[in-house]
Amino acid sequence: MPSRLLLPVLALAVFFVGATEFMIAPLLTPIGAAFDAAPAEAAWLISGYALAYAFGAPLIGLAAHRLDRRRLLLAALTLLAADGLAVVFAPTLGVAIVLRIFGGAAAAALIPAVFALIADRLPEARHSQAMGFVMLGMTAGIASGPALAGLLAQFFDWRAPFIASAVGCILLLFPASGALTVEATPPSSSAPPAFNGFGRKLLLLLVAKALWNGAAVAAFGLSGEMLRHRFEVDTLQTGLSTAAFGIGLAVGNLSTGLFKRVFGSDERLLIIAVFMLALSFAAFLFLPLPLSGALTCLAGWGVALGFAAPASTALIARRADKGKAFALALSESANNLALLAILSLAALAFETSSLIAAGAVLATGLAFGIGLFLLDALVQQKAKTHDDGSCEMPSQR
Repeated sequence: MPSRLLLPVLALAVFFVGATEFMIAPLLTPIGAAFDAAPAEAAWLISGYALAYAFGAPLIGLAAHRLDRRRLLLAALTLLAADGLAVVFAPTLGVAIVLRIFGGAAAAALIPAVFALIADRLPEARHSQAMGFVMLGMTAGIASGPALAGLLAQFFDWRAPFIASAVGCILLLFPASGALTVEATPPSSSAPPAFNGFGRKLLLLLVAKALWNGAAVAAFGLSGEMLRHRFEVDTLQTGLSTAAFGIGLAVGNLSTGLFKRVFGSDERLLIIAVFMLALSFAAFLFLPLPLSGALTCLAGWGVALGFAAPASTALIARRADKGKAFALALSESANNLALLAILSLAALAFETSSLIAAGAVLATGLAFGIGLFLLDALVQQKAKTHDDGSCEMPSQR
């Protein structure tokens, strides 16, 4: 029987991953000034973290089936805390960037370990609901991290957010150690079973999720500038407006379990979510809406992503079976790489052409992701039909 503290501890763990990654956004100028560098150079603290996260996740996932997930998560929290403290005492910006790379590697280990622990410790029927609750921690970290960092930096200096994050990770080690009892079944020393039929079971789903998730998150990253361009709102109004997405995302995360029961399965919930995502996304980008309509679309888009992310993660874990740690790590890597690629292309189109051009880039990524997801659903349905037919053949003779 899993501890009652399991899900709150895991939610707090991913909170620190989200907060640590995004809290640097308002600190680029003071960090640059501290190291006598331009804010654009300080932005490598974000890029280095994200790249290490993207490339480190599958490498760690390859070994995760051999490791005790409890120890992996505790080690990742410890490394994340050490990284924050090391950045505070870094003598140069270059050293700080290298240390952030280690922080990204810690996050790359932590996130797949969290989702694998949910899949290992809880019944399959509870996976989507549990993952939605835990993802709420990530949502809270991404939404509140920059604001809390700015507040701490305003009253103290740029080092304060790093110290606060490190202390939080250290304090979390104690309840985490108690809530995460040693796994009943030791990790297998054999190759992860996810490699057997990996392409048929997971490849299309992983690529599809990376594209629609990357496009949706990239569009959110540009939504503030889009609102500024269309409605001439100021910086404060832009920040408050984009909070609609965060609220919608939280609602989606919290209600995933309820709507899974309504629709009956992760697959059906995911189909509804991606179509809801497409509709709200297209309306926000291309319809001549008033500001209130645009905010409604942002909220709906957040709700859809709040459903889709935990449902797809639960589906990946179920298909991967005992190789779930590698599959979930590979999914995280693909998500980050797709986000970086789509965001870069959309930002370039926005800067050199127009809002419509940027919207077309984002819509293309989303359309390809949804198309591949539907193709995967057809492939899985045909495979299931074939397997059922094979099973029935002997009795028909």
